[in-house]
Amino acid sequence: MNTRHVFGTVFTIESVIAAAVFAVILALLFFAVVFRRAGTGRMPSGRLERPRLEKVYVAALAAVAVFLVAYTAWQNHEEHKPAHRTPVRIDVTAFQWCWTFAHQQTRKPVEVTATCSGAALPTLVIPTGRPVTFRLTSRDVIHSLWVPRLRYKMDAFPDHVNAFTLFVDREGRWIGRCAEFCGYRHHTMDFWIKAVSPEEYDTWLADHGGAASGGTAV
Repeated sequence: MNTRHVFGTVFTIESVIAAAVFAVILALLFFAVVFRRAGTGRMPSGRLERPRLEKVYVAALAAVAVFLVAYTAWQNHEEHKPAHRTPVRIDVTAFQWCWTFAHQQTRKPVEVTATCSGAALPTLVIPTGRPVTFRLTSRDVIHSLWVPRLRYKMDAFPDHVNAFTLFVDREGRWIGRCAEFCGYRHHTMDFWIKAVSPEEYDTWLADHGGAASGGTAV
C-alpha cells in the first residue's frame, strides 16, 4: 500500500532526525551545565561574538531544513504519481452522520450507504492492484475521511470536491472514521473499507449493478 509505505518512511526518517537534533541539544546543555558551571575554575570568555561557530550553526540548521522540505516534497510526489492505468472511480459523499459510496464503473452507479448506527456501517469495496480515485465531498458540514491503517486522511467540504488516488496491494478489511468533529453523532460515523481481488470486485459490481439508487449494498 503505497500511501502507508510513504507515510511510514517519511515518519521514521523525520523522527530519527528530530531525535538526533534533540540528543545534540541535550549533550550541549549537559556539557554547559557540568563543565562550564561556577566553581570549575573556568573563567568566562571575553569574546562578544563567535562568527565562525554561528555560521556553522546556521549552515547546519539550513541543511537540515532544506533536506526535510525537499525529501517531504519528493515523497509527496511519489505518493501522488499519475496512475498508469485508468483508475476505478468512486464518489464519496459525507453527511451527518454517515457516508455514501457511489461506484462509477457501471452504466448505473452502484451506490452503498447506511445509517452508521450500531452494526449498520457502509462497506467501501475496492479492488487490489488497481488505482482507485476517490472524489470526496460533503452534503452539509465539514467531515474528514480517515483510514488509520492506510495512513490516509482527506477533508470533505460542502460544495467542493477533493480528489485523491489510492493503490492497495493486498486484500483486507479496515475501519474508516470521520476525523473532523461534525456534531453529536460524530463518534458513530464509521465505515468499513474492504480490498478484494479485481475479479471479486468485478463480480461484486455485477451483483449489485441493479441496486436501486440510494439503496444499501453490502
